[in-house]
Amino acid sequence: MDVKIQDSELRIMNILWNEGDKTAKELSEILGQEVGWNSNTTYTLIKRLIAKGAIERREPKFICHPILSKKKNQKAETEQFIQKLYDGSADMLFAALLSDHKISDQQIEELKRYIAERS
Repeated sequence: MDVKIQDSELRIMNILWNEGDKTAKELSEILGQEVGWNSNTTYTLIKRLIAKGAIERREPKFICHPILSKKKNQKAETEQFIQKLYDGSADMLFAALLSDHKISDQQIEELKRYIAERS
């Protein structure tokens, strides 16, 4: 499932991923407090996420349940990011990250283990 989640929709998804199923009303109240959205904005975004297949509506009480996992979304977003900014080259991404950030010997060893496990 290739689902493109917009930043505003991601706010809803993060609540569902972190806190579990919520009613549309609960999401509206949370986002009203956190970012000042009115209920119409939240409900519109919920409907978009349902249409995209990222969440499903369960009854009773319009319960929103995530179908798209956080891990799958992160993987898709990472792949798009690498393709867009680094022409699909993960090694160019790592080189850019490592050239601008100091990492410890322990982190280097962890990266080596991670790479070795996937080789």
